[in-house]
Amino acid sequence: MSDANPPRWAFKPELEISAPDTAALHTDAGDTDFLLIDVRESDELETSSIQGALHIPMGDIPSRINELDVDEDTTIAILCRSGKRSLQVAQYMQQQGLAGTRSVAGGINWWGLKIDPTIQQY
Repeated sequence: MSDANPPRWAFKPELEISAPDTAALHTDAGDTDFLLIDVRESDELETSSIQGALHIPMGDIPSRINELDVDEDTTIAILCRSGKRSLQVAQYMQQQGLAGTRSVAGGINWWGLKIDPTIQQY
């Protein structure tokens, strides 16, 4: 079993993307069709955030989804604290026709453990 995803995590590739895969796409975002959306609340961003992520709180997604300037080839990675809210958002966005949407498994806390140790856990 890969350590790319949290232990005991039932990874669903049709709905999720690993933190390392997300980081690789985020680093190369200038060369690929990729968008990282952080769906946490504003006060959570004060604790930790990823530079370059678009902030749209989970509750605002339905009213703001049409603002996204993406096409069918765009990979959209959704980030929250632990991967639960982002999974719900990814499912919703896929139902709205954005098939390339994935939840970042383990959220920003797993990102902090695997990608950037300066990310504060909460």
